[in-house]
Amino acid sequence: MREASFYHEGFPVCVQTLTVISEEIDRNQYEIKIIHFSQYPDRMAEAETVGVQSVPELLLNNQVFHISFGTSMLDVKGAV
Repeated sequence: MREASFYHEGFPVCVQTLTVISEEIDRNQYEIKIIHFSQYPDRMAEAETVGVQSVPELLLNNQVFHISFGTSMLDVKGAV
């Protein structure tokens, strides 16, 4: 099974996007890891290493999908 990682900060757009992604990704092919930075601040460095620039973003097949450029990682770091 492949892994998909969804990075977010709990903002309304993040929650809405997570709902859509959860409904659309085939759970028989992907295990979705949900990384909420307020709960897992230690995962920020990992996210930046793989190319996450803002939230919400999805890492799928080692490719980052920039869903919304609403909140940069710099802003997320300042909030946590």
